[in-house]
Amino acid sequence: QVQLQESGGLSVQTGGFLRLSCAAAVDTLGNYCMGWFRQPPGKARQGVAVIDERGGTQYALSVKGRFSVSTDNAKNTLYLQMNNLKPEDTAMYYCAASRDRRACSGVGYDYLFTYWGQGTEVTVSS
Repeated sequence: QVQLQESGGLSVQTGGFLRLSCAAAVDTLGNYCMGWFRQPPGKARQGVAVIDERGGTQYALSVKGRFSVSTDNAKNTLYLQMNNLKPEDTAMYYCAASRDRRACSGVGYDYLFTYWGQGTEVTVSS
């Protein structure tokens, strides 16, 4: 059983930055495709970024150049560095893990992720 726990969500102003963390209780983080997803208030879940076992990354166009996903395999932790935050980044952010390598083909394969965290809330005010 894989357990994921997000942290780092806060309320910030436009232009600010945050780093989200996802602690993963897994054998080895490198065995999984890891992803960040978000659900804005009243909207459907969106893919944000994914990172595969070799460190390859994919980003949603809306966050490319502002967000950066990374892992620390020694700590079994996934990170999402978010810079130049905008009000439209306001959402509940979730990390997820998948053993299916296809999940890291892009940010739209949330249905291939088996394990999900409880989420951490990010609010960006103008």
